[in-house]
Formats: sequence, structure tokens, C-alpha cells
Amino acid sequence: MAKKKAPPPIATSTLKNGLSMSSLTTVQARNQFSEVINRAAFGKERVVLTRRSHELVAVVPIEDMRLLQSLENQIDIEAARTALKEPGSIPWKTLKAELGL
Repeated sequence: MAKKKAPPPIATSTLKNGLSMSSLTTVQARNQFSEVINRAAFGKERVVLTRRSHELVAVVPIEDMRLLQSLENQIDIEAARTALKEPGSIPWKTLKAELGL
């Protein structure tokens, strides 16, 4: 019986903010899927997956994703507030009435 070959280690670098970010190919990620998920979930690492030396996607802790969503929501709210102040804005009630909603 042939011995199972150990997977290559995941390359890791530390960012300026102290968080670590790992990088590996999509093939390596497929072969080490559980480890990739655990490193993001429990080790709070960001894991970048590459294909043909190009960054493709990232596996990030859920806290990072929630922070990104919150930032996007704040940007959307600011854009909406700015749009409401522009001349020519139509109140929602008026628009609904015009559209028959």
C-alpha cells in the first residue's frame, strides 16, 4: 500500500495590521478544503486562492464579510441621502401614485 503524500504547506504572510493572509492554488485548496475553512473560521486568516498565478477568490472569516457588508451599507445610505438632496427628486408617495402602486 502506497503512503499518502502530505499536502504542501499553505504559504502565509502577515499583514501590517497583524492579521495573516494565506495564498494557495485552487488545486491545493480543493485537496486541503477542511484546513482552508478552519484557518479562516477559527484562525481568522484570509486565504487567497489563485489559478495560474492570478488571484481568483478569497476565503475570509465571517466577521470580515459582515464588516464589508456594513461598510457597503453605509456607502449606500450616504449615496441615497445625497441623491435625496439633489434638485428634481420625486417624493416616494408621488412616484408610487404615478406608477399606480
